[in-house]
Amino acid sequence: MINRTYGYARVSTKEQNLDRQLKALHDAGVEDRDILIDKQSGKDFNRQSYKMLTEKLLRAGDTLIILSIDRLGRNYSEIREQWELITKTIGANVKVIDMPLLDTTNTENLDSRFIADLVLQILSYVAEKERENTRKRQRQGIDVMPVVDGKKVSNKTGRATGRPSATLPENWIEIYSQWKADEITAVRAMEILNLTKSTFYNLVKRYEGKSDT
Repeated sequence: MINRTYGYARVSTKEQNLDRQLKALHDAGVEDRDILIDKQSGKDFNRQSYKMLTEKLLRAGDTLIILSIDRLGRNYSEIREQWELITKTIGANVKVIDMPLLDTTNTENLDSRFIADLVLQILSYVAEKERENTRKRQRQGIDVMPVVDGKKVSNKTGRATGRPSATLPENWIEIYSQWKADEITAVRAMEILNLTKSTFYNLVKRYEGKSDT
């Protein structure tokens, strides 16, 4: 059986231009009939053309060429899983044009696969650290926000953050007083006020001056 070379291109929306990716794949020797395209986000691998490649087309000894690793996907943990699926489970090769170290086509040199796997591990680590740092910066930004009327206020927009506080119903004092006097149960008070359990008790805390905010 003759080994085939496939190309894969992806853009996030239908409006984005594929020309640069298609030219790179053509220059790499991939024919139009062997190029598969997805116009979909790279957040996961539930994409029609990509699934066609991995589930039906790619065979052992074939080669998949992409312009850059982010065309494969955005989640590096899942990229590593797909890399192993293609190179180990299927037994095909992967070649990333703009990152020559990510190239397993040199089958006579075992170092090529080792280096490609190592580079992918490093990329996964860097991506995960960046996500952690982003979350940490967001948390730090929230922590230093000034508090106005019990709400964190953005230094950039001047707007309060988080969900808006629930307001007291018009008949709150009457129903609250009945509940505190054991004239009605909490469940009955919630029914009358049309409140969920969590909202009811949060309003009780606020009303009694015990709120954390």
